[in-house]
Amino acid sequence: MRRIPRIRETSLAFILLLLAASQAGAQERLRMSTTTSTENSGLLAVLLPPFEKKFGCKVDVVAVGTGKALKLGEAGDVDVVFVHARDLEDKFVANGFGVNRRDVMYNDFVLLGPPDDPAGVRKTQSAPEAFRAIAAKGSPFLSRGDESGTHRKEKEIWASAGVVPKGSWYVEAGQGMGEVIMMAAQKRGYTLSDRGTYIAFRRKTDLVILRWGDGDLRNPYGIIAVNPKRHAHVKYDLSMKLIEFVTGPEGRALISGFRIGGERLFFIHQGGGKH
Repeated sequence: MRRIPRIRETSLAFILLLLAASQAGAQERLRMSTTTSTENSGLLAVLLPPFEKKFGCKVDVVAVGTGKALKLGEAGDVDVVFVHARDLEDKFVANGFGVNRRDVMYNDFVLLGPPDDPAGVRKTQSAPEAFRAIAAKGSPFLSRGDESGTHRKEKEIWASAGVVPKGSWYVEAGQGMGEVIMMAAQKRGYTLSDRGTYIAFRRKTDLVILRWGDGDLRNPYGIIAVNPKRHAHVKYDLSMKLIEFVTGPEGRALISGFRIGGERLFFIHQGGGKH
């Protein structure tokens, strides 16, 4: 009869041990929407694992165009957004959907094309002039067509060029940057890309950079927490830990040290840039 209590005690202890192990193994999950360039470049594979290890969590990434990434934040479907379209980011914050925006990094946009450059882009003196040359020649131009930060920059350049792109030469792909680069290579055409994704895909294509360095081709990235006053269920505290990590010494070192073929893909903003 004395064995029964011992069996019950042993069973209870075993159940408690299983529960403790289950709780220890459970990871808190943070949802982040971001642009395809951070994903396609390979940066997130370097940046996120140290954060996840430090805070015992898992970051679930949704990589889409910047416009869609911010829409996910507006709907409360993610906890934090990491994007590159400053005007849309400012609107997102001003409308009460995001808080604590921080500058993270920057690179630049580059105009890619075939080495033989049939439109003569190398001879132009500015991005708008290059776009006019492509349109005048009717050379294939592959557009993201997805309201991403890159697509918005492309539309700005067409507007500055005084050109409304249309016709069989102009293709709106509705795809991520990596896919569009490959499509442009297949069609022997041109496209606007962020430099980071181009470097990551450079060995897969013979496209070359034909236009770069213009002041209006700068490409800054920002990270923003979704406003918990708008969506009470979002994980604001964990979002802020990610923001502090990405913009703090550890994140800055990882971003600065991220290279492909010895070449840096992103550069750090100086001053911390809060909004």
